[in-house]
Amino acid sequence: MTRNENVATGRGETHTQWLRARTPPAPHALLECIEALFEFHPAWESLPRADALVEASELLLHRVLAGTAMARTAALDLLAADACVTYAFEAAADEPDTIARRAGEAERRIAAVAAAFAGSVPLGERSGQAASAP
Repeated sequence: MTRNENVATGRGETHTQWLRARTPPAPHALLECIEALFEFHPAWESLPRADALVEASELLLHRVLAGTAMARTAALDLLAADACVTYAFEAAADEPDTIARRAGEAERRIAAVAAAFAGSVPLGERSGQAASAP
């Protein structure tokens, strides 16, 4: 459902307003991370909420995989990517007939991000540290 459709149905909330209304509330740092993405990508407001959240998860995952070290920001981005996918399916629950299609599309899109980094140097080795063995 687009923002205009939200307004037409009396749901005139933005994606970030919807996120802030979730219960239980997300941790503050996680919510700030996701909100910053939506502020930087205002065009996402024209997307259905579930699609916008998958877009956010893709971008966050890309940032994690492109990172140069296992930093605290990478951990936050990874948690935020996971939260965005979870929220996307919470939003999609309003349209149950679309969930199977959305799940397949989200899986394909997220796998494509991971595939783009396949064969690259492991994250632990990018910062000059050897990756720890299991």
